[in-house]
Amino acid sequence: MNKINSTETLAQMISLLEHKKAVELQALRQQYNVVYESVKPLNIVKSALDNVISSPDLKHNILNTVVGLASGFISKKLLVGSTKNPLKTILGTVLQFAVTNFVAKRSDI
Repeated sequence: MNKINSTETLAQMISLLEHKKAVELQALRQQYNVVYESVKPLNIVKSALDNVISSPDLKHNILNTVVGLASGFISKKLLVGSTKNPLKTILGTVLQFAVTNFVAKRSDI
């Protein structure tokens, strides 16, 4: 910093530094508010959900899984129906699992 010789120049420099301090303090407060809002749990959840919803691959995978589950459930109901026979129930569940996996892996929606 330069050498200051007069009291008038000294007063100007003090005023300038006080103004700079006030501006930096205001910027710091604004940044604090931004950080404070971003770390609120609700905002963190919103941000995570926005990222999940905006992902096209995830939407495609969810849709394929839903189609697979629906087709597995329908095939079980059509072929086995509602029975009390434990063997048919187990076979129906295995069939449902197989159809669900097959359709979910091979569907191109």
